[in-house]
Amino acid sequence: TESKNRHGGNLQTRSSELGSAATGSSLTTVLPASSTVKKSKVLSSESREELAKQPKETKEERRAQIDGRHRYLISRLADGIDLSEQQVEEIIISDDKFQLIEQFFSPCGLKKLLFFYQDVLQQKSNASLRPDGSTNNLPQKNLFITMGSTEDFTGTCAFFLRTSDEVITASNVSQEVNFGMFDCTNGNILHGLEFFLSQIMIPALKSQQNWGAVKEGLKNSQIQEFLYSVDKFVGTLSSSRQNIEDKIQLKKVDIDVYVKNLQNPSDYITAG
Repeated sequence: TESKNRHGGNLQTRSSELGSAATGSSLTTVLPASSTVKKSKVLSSESREELAKQPKETKEERRAQIDGRHRYLISRLADGIDLSEQQVEEIIISDDKFQLIEQFFSPCGLKKLLFFYQDVLQQKSNASLRPDGSTNNLPQKNLFITMGSTEDFTGTCAFFLRTSDEVITASNVSQEVNFGMFDCTNGNILHGLEFFLSQIMIPALKSQQNWGAVKEGLKNSQIQEFLYSVDKFVGTLSSSRQNIEDKIQLKKVDIDVYVKNLQNPSDYITAG
């Protein structure tokens, strides 16, 4: 039998190796069928145990890599999503995309690190088939690392952004990494973006005292123009969202009733 671990590696059991080696041998005809089946079951059990151990070893290896940088991410996620730090840590080290965190910490690494927290369909292992051949899938809240381009966004996005190309260390992670959350419950992206900008980003910008090289701060004309542009964008976004939500549904009209009585050009001109 062949088993596939979650990272895509193939493990071939000893039973299949022995079966290949014994092809054409007299042992095949001497041994009773029941003995062969029993041996196969024993070997399959050993293979399953080895396969079950590998993910555990991988998780423990990742757990050993956890340092102050990871702890910073974990604490931010736990606070924002209302999970315990232990839960978040267990989820992160079990994620197939764990390596993205290391790429985010690396010098000149990824500029963003995204986490989705949303309902994901979970299939029960003992679920019976429905009459139409489908199975019972239950939605369950899941936190997972994502690139943001392959999964549909229907819940909450927690994001970390780098402010420079420097390597992220335990001592500078709080200065070099910004954290934020974006709510898109029920897939309402425009409403989530409008809320994020109007209720979080704009108030934060308008209360900011330090604008780096711009000594005048909020009194600087360029800063004022920038804030005005952001305000204007949010207004346009809000208007567009409302237009979409209150969109006009055009009713299909049967024009045959009006056209069948048109006989000559003057009738068409009158109808127009």
